[in-house]
Amino acid sequence: MASSNGTVGDVSFTYQQIFNLEMDVGLSTKTAVAVLTSLFFCVVNCVMFFALKSKRIFQETPRYILFGHMLMNDSVLLLVTTIMYAVALCFLPIPKSICTLLVFISYCTFRNAPLTLALMSLERYVAICFPLRHCNIATPKRTGIAIGFIWILSSINIITDIIFVLTVNPDYLAGIIFCTLEKLFLFRWQLDKYQAFDVLYFVSVAVIIIFTYISIMITARSVSSDKDSAKKALKTALLHLIQLGLCLTSFLYTSIERTLYMMTGSNSSLFINLRYLNFLIILILPRCLSPLIYGMRDEAVWPLFKYFFCYRSGKVKPSINVH
Repeated sequence: MASSNGTVGDVSFTYQQIFNLEMDVGLSTKTAVAVLTSLFFCVVNCVMFFALKSKRIFQETPRYILFGHMLMNDSVLLLVTTIMYAVALCFLPIPKSICTLLVFISYCTFRNAPLTLALMSLERYVAICFPLRHCNIATPKRTGIAIGFIWILSSINIITDIIFVLTVNPDYLAGIIFCTLEKLFLFRWQLDKYQAFDVLYFVSVAVIIIFTYISIMITARSVSSDKDSAKKALKTALLHLIQLGLCLTSFLYTSIERTLYMMTGSNSSLFINLRYLNFLIILILPRCLSPLIYGMRDEAVWPLFKYFFCYRSGKVKPSINVH
């Protein structure tokens, strides 16, 4: 394909050029650490999800329905992202159809996380600021519809790119390629659209969560008879803002990667090491910690999670004190 007139040749990403390094012991160890970390937290998320599914009250409570969706979404994201990273690191070509499917899943689940967090914030906002209307507004059915709407929002951008690519090149899914998201970019405007959507997600979710938790703090202080309750509400809001920060940090991954390459220049070995740290710290760890933080602070879920995580040893008594 031509490299002029704003085509993909102008939008080539540097990491497509540096995977032909030999897999030495150090690189293999780093890969193993990344893979095992992702798998471990996938297991943790699945155990927590199983704990939610074990009690009917969790399945009928909107906040826990959303939490369960976040757990499964982040687990899928961790698995797919790790698979794509390992395949890219080994410089293995795969069929275009499989690559497109992996890219689609990773793209949607990546953007589902902050959107789900925003929806959870809105649910808590309604519960605290409009307690009498909460049961009518936040129902399991409406929660399911909202989750479906999240998937639509997160998939619009990538679906348009796939349709566009198939329209321009009907034989696109045939053949084998080295899988990256940028294989779907034929023109520079697609990259610009991709970045614009990321900015839109970031700003929208940040505005929603900041607004809802400022409102929650104001309401908590107005109905509290002592300062301790207000401080507790402030700590809760701060914890969720930290969770938002962890979630949205991942949006900086690609920008940081390009910056690292520009700084290291042709020293591809240094770029590999920095890229690994970027992948592990910026992309993986926030997705691992975000659901765990939310689960740990929940007095109903956490004891039940420890009960199942300890193989029902009986040392931890589960609780279902949902509030």
